[in-house]
Amino acid sequence: MAEETGNEQQHPEDRIIPINIEDEMRSAYIDYSMSVIVSRALPDVRDGLKPVHRRVLFGMLDLGLNATKPYKKSARIVGEVMGKYHPHGDSSVYDTMVRMAQDWSLRYPLVDGQGNYGSVDGDSPAAMRYTEARLRRIAEEMLADINKDTIDYQLNFDDSIEEPTVLPARIPNLLVNGASGIAVGMATNMAPHNLREVIDATVAYIDNRDIEISELMQHVKAPDFPTGGIIYGVEGIREALETGRGRVVLRARAEIETHGHDRERIIVSEIPYQVNKSIMIKATADLINDKKIEGISDIRDESNREGIRIVYEIKKDANAAIVLNNLYKYTSLQTSFSVNNIALVKGRPMQLNLKDLIHYFVEHRHEVVIRRTRFELADAQKRAHILEGLLIALDHLDEVIRLIRNSGTPDEAREGLITQFELSDIQARAILDMTLRRLTGLERDKIKAEYAELMKQIDYLKSILADESLRMQIIKDELAEVKEKYGDKRKTEIMHSSAEMMTEDFIENEDVVITISREGYIKRTPLTEYRTQGRGGKGSIGSNSRDADFIEHLLIASNHNYMLFFTEAGRCFWLRVFEIPEGTRTSKGRAIQNIINIPKEENIKAYIKIINLKDKEYLENNFIIMCTKKGIIKKTSLEAYSRVRSNGINAININDGDQLLEARLTTGSSEILMALRSGRAIRFNEKTVRPMGRTATGVRGISLDTDNDEVVGMIAINSSETTVLVVSENGYGKRTDIEDYRVTNRGGKGVRTLNITEKTGLLVAIKDVTDKDDLMIINRSGIIIRIAVSGLRSMGRATQGVRLISLKEGDAIASVATIEKEEEVAAEIEEAVEHLLDAENPMTNQEHPIDNEDDEDEPDIEPEEDEDGLDDGADLDDDETEENQPEK
Repeated sequence: MAEETGNEQQHPEDRIIPINIEDEMRSAYIDYSMSVIVSRALPDVRDGLKPVHRRVLFGMLDLGLNATKPYKKSARIVGEVMGKYHPHGDSSVYDTMVRMAQDWSLRYPLVDGQGNYGSVDGDSPAAMRYTEARLRRIAEEMLADINKDTIDYQLNFDDSIEEPTVLPARIPNLLVNGASGIAVGMATNMAPHNLREVIDATVAYIDNRDIEISELMQHVKAPDFPTGGIIYGVEGIREALETGRGRVVLRARAEIETHGHDRERIIVSEIPYQVNKSIMIKATADLINDKKIEGISDIRDESNREGIRIVYEIKKDANAAIVLNNLYKYTSLQTSFSVNNIALVKGRPMQLNLKDLIHYFVEHRHEVVIRRTRFELADAQKRAHILEGLLIALDHLDEVIRLIRNSGTPDEAREGLITQFELSDIQARAILDMTLRRLTGLERDKIKAEYAELMKQIDYLKSILADESLRMQIIKDELAEVKEKYGDKRKTEIMHSSAEMMTEDFIENEDVVITISREGYIKRTPLTEYRTQGRGGKGSIGSNSRDADFIEHLLIASNHNYMLFFTEAGRCFWLRVFEIPEGTRTSKGRAIQNIINIPKEENIKAYIKIINLKDKEYLENNFIIMCTKKGIIKKTSLEAYSRVRSNGINAININDGDQLLEARLTTGSSEILMALRSGRAIRFNEKTVRPMGRTATGVRGISLDTDNDEVVGMIAINSSETTVLVVSENGYGKRTDIEDYRVTNRGGKGVRTLNITEKTGLLVAIKDVTDKDDLMIINRSGIIIRIAVSGLRSMGRATQGVRLISLKEGDAIASVATIEKEEEVAAEIEEAVEHLLDAENPMTNQEHPIDNEDDEDEPDIEPEEDEDGLDDGADLDDDETEENQPEK
C-alpha cells in the first residue's frame, strides 16, 4: 500500500506550468497599470473625485462632520478612513484632506480646516494630531441624497463594509475644481473653472443637446484659478476647451506704481496657480545677483493674511515696464498650465472636451434623479400602504377593538386582522402598533390629510419618471440653487496677448479719445462731451498727469481701427485701438512699454490711423510720408507696414542728432507743407518724392537757415477746401489759404508763414483744417480749450495772427490737435490733460481768465510780401529772409 501511495504522489516539477515571460510581463504590467489608473490616479468623470478623495468625504460623513457640527481631530478622520476604506499610508490620506482644505489649491475647497494647513509658500501643515476639520457646505452638496439609493456601492478592501463607487455630486466638481494625477502611461491635468460659468454652460447644454463648443465657450470663457492671476492669450484656452488638450499661459497680477519723486516699483498682488511664492522670490534674487535681470534694487515679501504683496523696488535709472517684462520672461511670474482632460468614463480613461465633460455630468445627474425618485416613490407608496390599513381600521374601529380584545396573543390578533379585513402583514402590524391616542378625531383627520398629501406626492413622482423634460428641469433647478448659494465672480482675468487679434464682433465700434503723454502713457476714453468755446475763452482743467509730463498727442478714432505708432528714433509699432487700455477721468493711462515693446528712451512722435492692414488694394495705393526735425522727408508704401511684428520695425533711418517728427498717410498725390520754428514753410507735391524702402534715410524736404532752427510739423493736403493753420508758442494763431503758398521744388528755404515777433513767440505747430474742424489747444499748465475753426477767418501768411488763448507768464502752448465736428464732442471734456509743474511754480487745477474779444491793440496786420522770387527749387537769398524784414 505504501508503495502504491508513493507511486501516486507527484513530483514538484510536475506542478510547474511553463509560460512565456514576455506574455506574463505584459499581462502583469497591464493589470498593474489599470489598477493605478482606476484605483488611484484618475478622477471619475461623474463626481470628479479620485478614490482617496471620495473615501475622505464619505468617512467624514460617517463621523457626522457636517458643516454645522463641531470640528474633530484630523487624526480621528484619517484613522476612520484608513481603517474602513483606504488601506494605505496615513500621509496619503492626510495630504489629500489638507489639499481639499487649502483655498489656494482648490477653487472651491470641500473641507473646512482649523489650524495650520500650510501656506502658499510651500510650508507643511501641522501634524494631524494638532489640526481639526469638518465638511464645508459645498461638500454636503456632493454627498446630498447619498442615502436614497442614488449610487452603487462596493465592498471595501476586506469585504467588511460597503463604500460608494461614486458620489451623487450635485455640483460639476470635475470642471470647477479640476484634477491632476500621474498614472501609468498617461496623466491628467484639468484646470478649475468658475462655478457660475460652468452651471450656465450646463443649463445651455440641457436646453440644446446639439450646442456647439463655441457656444458653450460664451459661458465658460476660460479656466478660473484659485490664486487669481491673469490668463495671457486665448488661443490655448480655445484649444483646451475644444479638444481637451491645450496650453494656458498664466501671469501674475502686477502693477507699476510711483513713489517718492521719480522712483517706481512693481507690486505683485496675485501669483500664478501652483507657484511656490518663497521659491519664486529666491530664484528671482539669484537671477538678480547673476546679472540676468537688471534694474531691481530690492525685493520684499509683504504678504499677510489679507493677501499677497510682493514689492520689487526699481532702480532710479531703470524702466519698470521693461523690468516687469523680464520678470515675466525669466521667473515664475509667468508660467504655463498644460491642460490634459483625461478622466474615467465607465472605468475607461478618455480624453474629453468641454461638451463631453458637461454631457457625462448631466447624464450622471439624470441617473441620480431617476434613482432618487424611484426611492422616494417606493418610500411614499410604502407609507401610503400603511396609512390605507390604518384608515380601514379606523373605519371599522369597533370590530378591530373587539377582535384584538378577544385574541389570546398578538400573532393571533394579527392573523385575525389579515383574514377579516384582507390586510397585508405590514398593515396588520401597523394597526397593532397604533397607540390609543391615534383613535381621537384630530389624529384621524391627520392620518387622512397625510394620506391625501402622499397620494399627490406619488402622482408627482410618477410624472417625473414618465417625463424626461421634467427630470431635466429638476436638474436645472438644483443647479440654479447651487449657483445662488456658492457662485462667485471670476478670480482670474483674461487678457488677449499682443500676438492675437481680438474678435471684432464682440467689440462695439464706438468712437474714442486716445491720449498719449510726452513720457509715453496712453489711454482711451469713450468720446464725451466738450464745451465749444469762443476764441479766447476760458479753458477747462484736464485730469491729473505725472510730474513734468503732459499730453502730447490727442486723437479721435474708432475701436476697430489699427494704430501705427512712430517713435522719434524711427521705429514703427502696431496696435488695435480696442487693445489700448481704457482710462478713467483721473487716471494717467498706462505706459506704452507695457502694451508694446517700446524702449524707455524713445517717445512716440507720430501716429497714423489705419482702416485695414489686409486689403491689398488699400495697401498698394496708400503711402506713409515721414519728416524729421532736420528737414528730411521720406515716402514709403503702406504695404511695407502690413506685416505686424510684436517688437516693431525700422520705419526710417535717422541720422545722428536728428529725430522723426511727423508721419502722414497719403494717397500719393498730396501737397506737402513743412514748417520751421523760425516761421517759414515750404510747399511741394508729394510726387516729387519717390517711394523708398523702410531702411532708407530719405531726401531733403526743406533747408534750415541756422543750426538752432528745426521743423515743427508737416501736413499733407488733398482738398482745395483745406486751409493751413499755424500756432505760435505764446498763443497766437492764423489761418491761411493753401494757394498763398507757392508750389516749389522740395529742398528750398520756403516762404514766411507767420510773422515771428517777441510777442508771438516761435512757431510750435502747423495743421491742415477746414470749417468742419475744431481746434484743441493744450498748454503746459493743463488748460485745454476747444475752438471752432470756422470762427477764424483766413488772412495773409505773413501776419502775426490773432490770439487764440491767453497764457499766464511763463506758460506756453504744449500741444495742438484738430477734431472733426462730425464726432460731435459738444459738452465739457471728460478726459483731458493737466501738466503738474514743479513745486516752485505750481499751476495745477487753476483756471486762466482769457478775454473773449480780439485785442484792439493787436490788429490783424497783413504787410506787403517780399519779393522772394521763389521759382521751383529756388531758395531765399540772405537779404530776403524774414529776419531781414522790419517788424510790423
